[in-house]
Amino acid sequence: MYYRLARMAFNPLFHAFLRPDIRGLENIPRTGPCIFASNHLSFYDSIVIPAASPRQIAFLAKSEYFTGHGVSGSINRFFFTAIAGAIPVDRDETRAAQKSLELALEHLSRGGAFGIYPEGTRSRDLRLYRGYTGIGHLVLESGAPVVPVGLAGTDKIQPGDSRFVRPTKVSVTFGEPMSFAGRFDDVPKGKARRIIADEVMDAIAAITGQERVDAFNVRPPAPGRPA
Repeated sequence: MYYRLARMAFNPLFHAFLRPDIRGLENIPRTGPCIFASNHLSFYDSIVIPAASPRQIAFLAKSEYFTGHGVSGSINRFFFTAIAGAIPVDRDETRAAQKSLELALEHLSRGGAFGIYPEGTRSRDLRLYRGYTGIGHLVLESGAPVVPVGLAGTDKIQPGDSRFVRPTKVSVTFGEPMSFAGRFDDVPKGKARRIIADEVMDAIAAITGQERVDAFNVRPPAPGRPA
């Protein structure tokens, strides 16, 4: 209920503020488990993609958004839980990566749609980095199809060190679903995960036209912590 009401209230603002160019809606499966794999340019990607989709998509969100205090903490919890349907994860936990995959698979097992950024963290130079194999793990364990997503312009919503968001134009393109069912029955899992990740990144690149980087993107260390 909260989600439907939020869409009704938010979508007019979304279209007026960001003037989105949305393509490929016909490629989105309306039911059943599905993985949306996107390039990652901004914090706002996890808001723009669900707003553009006719189907609710759950993304992982850092646990701090669910544990804040005061008015801002309550607003964050309401938005990320009731409206965005986000799944909290502690990024600094020792098992953070494995825990993220477990939470995603649980959501997919209930027939949900899950969004993931195979690059792992946002691209600060707007190039497209190599995908981590977590996407391959989700595909092999869930059997869900993958919808590649290409974003452009979201990095301009709140560029650099700006404290304020600004009107801009963004584009969201949903590519044709990719099915990997039955392809890797006799392939070692490690190799299969790598192949799936590479093919998904190829599909994203075909949509966005971004310059490719044959290296992994690494999240910068938190302030005060060693690299």
